[in-house]
Amino acid sequence: KKTSSPSLGKDRADTVIIGGGCVGVSLAYHLAKAGLKDVVLLEKSELTAGSTWHAAGLTTYFHPGINLKKIHAYSIKLYEKLEEETGQSVGFHQPGSIRIASTPTRVDEFKYQMTRAGWHPTEQYLITPEKVQELFPLLNMDKVLAGLYNPGDGHIDPYSLTMALAAGARKYGAQLNYPIQVTDLNSRSDGTWEVETPLGIIRAKRIVNTAGFWARDIGKMIDLPHPLIPVHHQYVVTSTIPEVKALKTELPVIRDLEGSYYLRQERDGLLFGPYESEEKMKLQDSWVTNGVPPGFGKELFESDLDRIMEHIEAAMEMVPVLRKADIVNTIAGPITYSPDILPMVGPHQGVRNYWVAIGFGYGIIHAGGIGKYLSDWILEGEPPFDLIELDPNRYGKWTTTEYTAAKARESYGFNNIVGYPKEERFAGRPTERISGLYHLLKSRCSMGFHAGWEQPHWFYKPGDETGYKPSFRRTNWFDPVGREYKQVMEKVGVIDLSPFGKFRVKGTDSVKLLDHLFANAVPKVGSTNISHMLTPRGKVYAELTVSQLYPGEFMLVTGSGSELHDLRWIEEKVTTGGYKVEIENVTDEMGVLGVAGPYARQVLQKLTNEDLSHGSFKFLQCKHLKLSNIALIAIRISYTGELGWELYHTKEDSVALYSAIMEAGQKEGIDDFGTYALNALRLEKGFRAWGAEMNCDTNPLEAGLEYFVKLNKPADFIGKQALKQIKEKGLKRRLVYLTLETDNIDPEGNESVWHNGKVIGNTTSGCFSYGTQQSLAFAYVPTELSKVGQKLEVELLGKNYPATIIQEPLVLTEPTRIRLQRKDESPKI
Repeated sequence: KKTSSPSLGKDRADTVIIGGGCVGVSLAYHLAKAGLKDVVLLEKSELTAGSTWHAAGLTTYFHPGINLKKIHAYSIKLYEKLEEETGQSVGFHQPGSIRIASTPTRVDEFKYQMTRAGWHPTEQYLITPEKVQELFPLLNMDKVLAGLYNPGDGHIDPYSLTMALAAGARKYGAQLNYPIQVTDLNSRSDGTWEVETPLGIIRAKRIVNTAGFWARDIGKMIDLPHPLIPVHHQYVVTSTIPEVKALKTELPVIRDLEGSYYLRQERDGLLFGPYESEEKMKLQDSWVTNGVPPGFGKELFESDLDRIMEHIEAAMEMVPVLRKADIVNTIAGPITYSPDILPMVGPHQGVRNYWVAIGFGYGIIHAGGIGKYLSDWILEGEPPFDLIELDPNRYGKWTTTEYTAAKARESYGFNNIVGYPKEERFAGRPTERISGLYHLLKSRCSMGFHAGWEQPHWFYKPGDETGYKPSFRRTNWFDPVGREYKQVMEKVGVIDLSPFGKFRVKGTDSVKLLDHLFANAVPKVGSTNISHMLTPRGKVYAELTVSQLYPGEFMLVTGSGSELHDLRWIEEKVTTGGYKVEIENVTDEMGVLGVAGPYARQVLQKLTNEDLSHGSFKFLQCKHLKLSNIALIAIRISYTGELGWELYHTKEDSVALYSAIMEAGQKEGIDDFGTYALNALRLEKGFRAWGAEMNCDTNPLEAGLEYFVKLNKPADFIGKQALKQIKEKGLKRRLVYLTLETDNIDPEGNESVWHNGKVIGNTTSGCFSYGTQQSLAFAYVPTELSKVGQKLEVELLGKNYPATIIQEPLVLTEPTRIRLQRKDESPKI
């Protein structure tokens, strides 16, 4: 019920949620239900204004990601019981949904998706054309090769859903206030917020921006340019169709992926919504430059059927009864897109106690699960599972308005494109974030995109088939990557590692801070180690290399995708712990070159008077030195596991340094290598990767990282107590190392692992081992199946391949080989 005159009701709150669409209301419901007092939601016009009220309301268990499936599944389970809990009807239909494959590649994609669904509890089946026709009798079956069927899918009425969540939120004590506009936000020195409205100020412990396509305007109040843009999404509703009316059961939702549209039953007619191509689709750019027009709430855009004609024709061919139907309604409304379609969810780096849940292209299916996920994170201090792909800190200063617009076009146009492994998308590239070597290398290699950076994946040689040719099987980069692998194992290779996230930490409390943040001991001056930051529950929040350059002065290095994710965590701990330190993010100013292989020392020694011999420059030491008169920090470490150094230098010196090294290495046959070869090298050596073998879903003990975790060090590092309990209880699963007998296909990660006809685990990453000519993968399996010699199977593209757990690593690292040679033992490989 509407209150005739809005009032703030209170001047203090624990959490202020800004925006009353389905996502904001779901968060209010979940926080209040979990017992949080003083939850206040502010909506400037009415609940569901914006994108929620005109959404098509599709709900699906399907998602190509891994943990986003959990968000979908939670939403559906919640929507099933919401009416019972709140007494509000939600108009939930669950006739199932079918994705249609009409090309052989699409059938491969479905098989690829099925192996990723095997270790999830949600129901999903690959079905035959006969089964597709039985479920949806009105289809023209000429092109249908297969269907991907999710029986629990369907659609819900977005308005009713939001109202039911709102009723639940009020029932548990949250306050939903509207129409009240937020006019300004002021952060105070103690980390709390003043939220200004025409009716006065609310002091809040934290604020959550859930403002949909107004999220940018809210961000601007605190100088955060959220990369969001409204897209015109159209869908069409037909009048009654006799053939539809005659059906006994509701038709499942259809997604015709080649036609790029969804289609579902709406009463006795059909509702049909296409995703137009990059060139034809329409963005509401003016809102980005000038803000959303004041007063825009439940308005729509002009519809434009010409723009969607080819999709209408595709739909009429696939569902012939559409030809005779009349269009009674065309809805063209704004949906917010982020550059990669995925929302931004969580706390924001650089601003204290400011959280976001914005950029939802699919707000209805995400609302329930995201409300729960964020509520758990807010109340418990860490998320219930890892959703790094939704981290708002994946974007940074490089994410310009032009980039956002180019990417939103591409993402919308590519909505139903085939999702290959190692996917690259090229719109909006390069950003301003290029390494010093980009212009020198760009024509010689296939570049990958990492957090705004361009980084070589693999290099071209005469006779290679160049360009990006994605595939579910081995493709044009298979042999070149083998060539680069051999280069590093037998000679010496150079790789551009500039995208690493790089922080300098110094100050009176720096040692104390790092001792508290990391599970490993703090390295001595002139030394480097690999250290992990754990969550209070003992999960792996991050993996960094830590070097103490001078007493109390450190350099921390992390992967490109984790830069602001890690920085936010460190900054938060500094503030809450009151540590006296300075942290500087030097990611963009520093270039990094990796030089690795048996001749690495020989080549680099030509460029310096500093003694690089093993006795003088040991493994995991770091030194300031000059190479070819260029000042840099050299660390003797390499993710290849071979003899190597990482050279940290000013970005301006990258070309000179690279050229000097290449020139010096002519006699040794020096050459470039890229990240694909690096991945093959690290997997053969049994090196784990953050985001694959370890993340906020895994603890360091099951991931096999005991060596880096010093449970006996005096400092009470974050996660220490939890780890002791985990150790006491014993592990339920372990990371194992597998070889596979495959054909023209290699594991990528996230595939189902089978034993005795059942899925028992999943791979985390994999590749072809060029050293031993077989496929290789890491996988999590139950402890009782984790012994060396255990036979398992790994599912790839619908077929189970035999796999065996082996002793890791497949190839010994260079430091280990040296150590064994010193002891006169013969090393393997």
